[in-house]
Amino acid sequence: MSELPFVSIIIPCYNEEATIHKLLEALRVQTYPLAQMEVVISDGFSTDGTRDVIAGFKKQNTDLSVRVVDNKAKTIPSGVNQAIRESSGEILIRLDAHSMPIPEYVARCVEAHQAGKGDNVGGVWEIRPGADTWVAESISFAAAHPLGVGDAMYRLNAKAGAVDTVPFGSFRRELIQKIGAFDESLLANEDYEFNTRVREAGGTVWLDPAIRSVYFSRSTFGKLAGQYWRYGFWKFKMLKRYPHTLRWRQALPPVFVLALLTLIVLSLGLAVARVLLVLQLFVYFFVLGLAGLRLAMKTRKGFLFWGLPFAIATMHIAWGMGFLWSGISSMFKNG
Repeated sequence: MSELPFVSIIIPCYNEEATIHKLLEALRVQTYPLAQMEVVISDGFSTDGTRDVIAGFKKQNTDLSVRVVDNKAKTIPSGVNQAIRESSGEILIRLDAHSMPIPEYVARCVEAHQAGKGDNVGGVWEIRPGADTWVAESISFAAAHPLGVGDAMYRLNAKAGAVDTVPFGSFRRELIQKIGAFDESLLANEDYEFNTRVREAGGTVWLDPAIRSVYFSRSTFGKLAGQYWRYGFWKFKMLKRYPHTLRWRQALPPVFVLALLTLIVLSLGLAVARVLLVLQLFVYFFVLGLAGLRLAMKTRKGFLFWGLPFAIATMHIAWGMGFLWSGISSMFKNG
């Protein structure tokens, strides 16, 4: 039996005091031998107690190698790249400080690579609330709902197979040498761009539903809006390079927001525009309301009747606004 490959867990991190201990505990109980693992956390100089939590964990758990490196650029892709440079594993597994992998996560990633399933292998999310509030719980349901995420299979019930992208992902070190590191000019969507290069180089991005992790969603509507505004903004930047990667679920939010803004402006002088605006909003929130009502009845959580529609609308509008603003600002910049 050949020796198991050494694995480096790559984690970009900034102000994750609330969740970093959960992630480290989940890594400590992995079924994969701890002697064949290291954890490299690239921290963007957290201002909360994140580093203290990590130091406390290291002191109490000496059987798992945990190192913190400085992410001077303080962005996610720069943090991932810095951690990769500081790591020594044959297989690299990128995780998020908001995540909590199941005990078999590392072992199943390694098994998939040894079986030759894909060049970048990832799994599915089980999304949980980022706080114990009705708002956070509404957001967690919205982040896993088809009306919120379309056909993003890693957030839904999925079958094993080749896909466009996976959350986090795991890959052999030579993949970085082949296609390059994560693009540090993209402050979001860097994983999608990386996976696009994997596929265009003839590689396979493989989704295995047996590889599962808990992901803690944002806890407030404000944080959710900021997250999805960044997603939309940087998605446009990414699509300028790879326009053929645009999917219908990504096109709908900016189209919806553009139509909404156009009708708002036209409604100031045209009665027909006011009718169309009311019709658009009525149909939109009627559909979201039905989804909220159905989920509220199914889960017996009454707040989802209004919480789910508000969370999904926040995602759509923030994503669409970010996308459109990115396009407009690019036009002025190029002009």
